[in-house]
Amino acid sequence: MRLKEKEVEVGCLYLTTANQYRAVLAMKGEFLIYAPSLEATAPLNPNSTKMPFENMPFKKCQIITFAKKDYQVFDFNGTEAIKHKLNELQIAEATAQCNAKSAIAALLA
Repeated sequence: MRLKEKEVEVGCLYLTTANQYRAVLAMKGEFLIYAPSLEATAPLNPNSTKMPFENMPFKKCQIITFAKKDYQVFDFNGTEAIKHKLNELQIAEATAQCNAKSAIAALLA
């Protein structure tokens, strides 16, 4: 399933068909910064506060490029959807795990 550009939101978690989680951390204009997990990542435990982005470098790309990957519906915190809102702590952890704080500041400047 491909996303429409308007379906891509900051603070949301997505899952590709290769079982790679992606958390969108910032967007400005036509670009976004996201945290990627490894491919073939095990499903997230709904009770886990730990994000799967440890030691993974952040990615910057065009929103349209991000949207054109193949995504799947997945269960997170008891809800099945193509995207799931992360809470502030989860977003902060994803940002720290992929060391994206300065890149986000530069994008938003």
